[in-house]
Amino acid sequence: MVSDGGLKSFQRRMQAIPKEARKAVQPALAQGGYEISEAMESLAPEDEGDLIGSITVTLGGQSTPLYSQPGGSYLVPENQVAITAGNSEVRYPHLQEYGTRHHPAQPFFWPGFRLARKRAENRIKRAIGKAIREAK
Repeated sequence: MVSDGGLKSFQRRMQAIPKEARKAVQPALAQGGYEISEAMESLAPEDEGDLIGSITVTLGGQSTPLYSQPGGSYLVPENQVAITAGNSEVRYPHLQEYGTRHHPAQPFFWPGFRLARKRAENRIKRAIGKAIREAK
């Protein structure tokens, strides 16, 4: 019998990495999404709390709320997290974020995203790296 030099073992290991990485990254994705949403909530103006209550984290395989910003309702693909503001009762987050000619902008969504993004990205990268190292 001819030895393949470990090629078959290597190929099996490479095929297992995506499955393991997908499983391992889910908690990191969720935690990062919730941290980003908390940053957005802390920056959102507090009139009656409706806007803060409308900031939602939607995990992969679920649909975002109707009338949410940015993009309205859509199905979030696997291995992704969507953070949206707004719902069928709160339909003004974009006006709050960008302002109108009668109302100055009070940005909360994108500044909150920028503040917490790096930490979430690093957590996700660590989870993927760990899953790859542990894949046998």
